[in-house]
Amino acid sequence: MDDDKSRVRDDLSRGDAGGERASSNDVGTLEQRVVAALRTIYDPEIPVNIYDLGLVYELRVEAGGTVKIRMTLTAPGCPVAQSFPGNVEQAVRRVPGVSAAHVELVWDPPWSRERMSEAARLELGML
Repeated sequence: MDDDKSRVRDDLSRGDAGGERASSNDVGTLEQRVVAALRTIYDPEIPVNIYDLGLVYELRVEAGGTVKIRMTLTAPGCPVAQSFPGNVEQAVRRVPGVSAAHVELVWDPPWSRERMSEAARLELGML
C-alpha cells in the first residue's frame, strides 16, 4: 500500500499509531467531519460528548471512506454497552464521505478522568 491510503489519529498519544499517514486533504477533511459527528454523541451518564470525554482511543479514516474507531465506555457495567457502539457506527455512517464504519469496544486501558479534554473538565466544573 502506498502512503496515501489511510490516516490514523491516536488520541492516547496524539501521534501516529503506527498506521500509514495520508497526505490527502480529503481524508483530513473527512476526519474533521467524523470528529464533529462524534462530538454530537453524549455519554448517557455524563453530560459530555464521547470525543471530549476521552472515550475514543483511536480514529482511523481510510482513503476509501472507511472509518474504524476503537473506543471504550466509562465503566464495563455501563447499561448501554451492548447498543452504544452500534449507535456510534450509525452516526458516523451518516457523515458525508463515509462509506463504512466499524466501532470496536475495548476495555484496556480502562477509561479514567485524565483522558478528558480540558473543555470537558471545564464543562463538568473540574477545573
